[in-house]
Amino acid sequence: MQREENSGVMSDAEIVSLFQARDETAISAASRKFGKYCGTVVSGILKNPQDAEECLNDTWMRAWESIPPHQPQNLGAFLATLAKNISLNRYKETHAKKRGGGEISLVLEELTECCSRNSNVEKEYEHKLLVEAVNDFLRSLPKDKRDIFVLRYWFCLSTKEIAKKVGALNKNSVSVTLLRTRKALAKFLKSKGFLEE
Repeated sequence: MQREENSGVMSDAEIVSLFQARDETAISAASRKFGKYCGTVVSGILKNPQDAEECLNDTWMRAWESIPPHQPQNLGAFLATLAKNISLNRYKETHAKKRGGGEISLVLEELTECCSRNSNVEKEYEHKLLVEAVNDFLRSLPKDKRDIFVLRYWFCLSTKEIAKKVGALNKNSVSVTLLRTRKALAKFLKSKGFLEE
């Protein structure tokens, strides 16, 4: 393609078209454009370069198997979600016999207070509404708090890594910010009917 020769980076639509046409260059184009982003997601979960590399390769193959029938509007988010799910599955397999001891266990444990055990979020419609509510909540946060929340709960970074990434905060400040944000999220979700009082 002309654009790839000129800039080296293809648009999402061009890459999706390659996947749909079953053109294997789609994998290298996706890897080139989203490899660093997906790598950050995977590395935040696995903390093991070899496992991370394998999960990235699995991500590109899962995209190959998924497009079509999927036609992602936001290819980066689609690939990052695949990478995250693959990495979480790998993490569960690797740590099946261990209890706690990892950042993912801590991340999931921290978020349990924002989820109702009685709600049935497995249903697709309810899940969609919950995702929309969480996104509304995140949009209402100041950028610094939103960034800290996303770095913790999307990229699964430790509080020390977050403090380093955002600059002026120490890890205790990050922990306090996360605690307050989780409490605010729980209150917000209660007000929307996702959690019981």
